[in-house]
Amino acid sequence: MAFATITPQNVRLYGTADAALKETVRIVPEKNYPFKIIDTKAQVGKDIRYHVSQDNQSRDISYLLTVENLKRTTGRFYDTIYLMTDSRLKPRISIRVYGKISEPQTPKAN
Repeated sequence: MAFATITPQNVRLYGTADAALKETVRIVPEKNYPFKIIDTKAQVGKDIRYHVSQDNQSRDISYLLTVENLKRTTGRFYDTIYLMTDSRLKPRISIRVYGKISEPQTPKAN
């Protein structure tokens, strides 16, 4: 039973420390299981900024979760964003976030 279509299922923020890394996840409730997202919370929240908005471009209700990297040092991080819904069937949706930040590319001297 599919409760919602989530594309992509996980967020991957891979790139250099000086790059603006951002990814958007689309959450579309299945017609038989409508719900509203009423709150969001990150498990850690230290290395990311996120927000949810309703997608007004679509005929059906859908949501956009935008996740942005805040980490400016090299290394990996992992987090989970919880989307609280008004559904008794599935009151919480989990979106995993993976980050891998590498050194900025330095321009080669001529």
